[in-house]
Amino acid sequence: MTRKEILAEGVEIWLGDCREVLPLIGKVDAVVTDPPYGNRHSGDSSRFSGGQTRRGKRGGSAHGRIVGDGIPFDPSHIFLGAAQIIWGANFFPQALQPGSFLVWAKRYPTAYGTFLGDGEVAWFSKGTGVYLFERVFSGSSAALEYTADAYAQSAHPFQKPTELMKWCLEKVKEAEIILDPYMGSGTTGVACVNLGRKFIGIEIEPKYFDIARRRISEALRQPRLPLAEPVRERQDSFL
Repeated sequence: MTRKEILAEGVEIWLGDCREVLPLIGKVDAVVTDPPYGNRHSGDSSRFSGGQTRRGKRGGSAHGRIVGDGIPFDPSHIFLGAAQIIWGANFFPQALQPGSFLVWAKRYPTAYGTFLGDGEVAWFSKGTGVYLFERVFSGSSAALEYTADAYAQSAHPFQKPTELMKWCLEKVKEAEIILDPYMGSGTTGVACVNLGRKFIGIEIEPKYFDIARRRISEALRQPRLPLAEPVRERQDSFL
């Protein structure tokens, strides 16, 4: 069953498969998203500490596999609006047209090349350059954004920093309505609320949908850039 919730005027989230939901939504100006990459990741980073913390002193997080990550990803269904920023571009370059690349350097330089990747890459449909965002975002940092507890589990195995997604949104300044069809734990939605943008998010997994709803709702309660006043939550079901 597909369900829509209105968290505020201009802020709506959908529970369901984005391929089924996309025909139901209205106009969007840009897509900013972090889809499943098709690399069959286990979602378990509990044996990694991240950054310069001694390995084993503070572990990562253990999550289940992401829906859709077991097959190669084709982004063609989310080429919507005037611009798209799609993370994980190195996993499906054959499906992308010329554009620019956004690189998130997420490790301390002293840890480059030791384990996992040193950064992540997004494809941006506009321009031709390569742009860099540097921010270490270890498991403890992810947990702080999620629960304000550095020792808690992070919200999502591929959680991105809110500041990273705000940086992405600055690349599409003219876009009023932002779509994230693979919403995950809702970081793009939080960034949109922080910057006063309208947001449509879609997530297929109920547990992540619930996390995204909580995080975006909390962001709406904070004093931010002007955005329509929050309204009473409304749910619509589509059988």
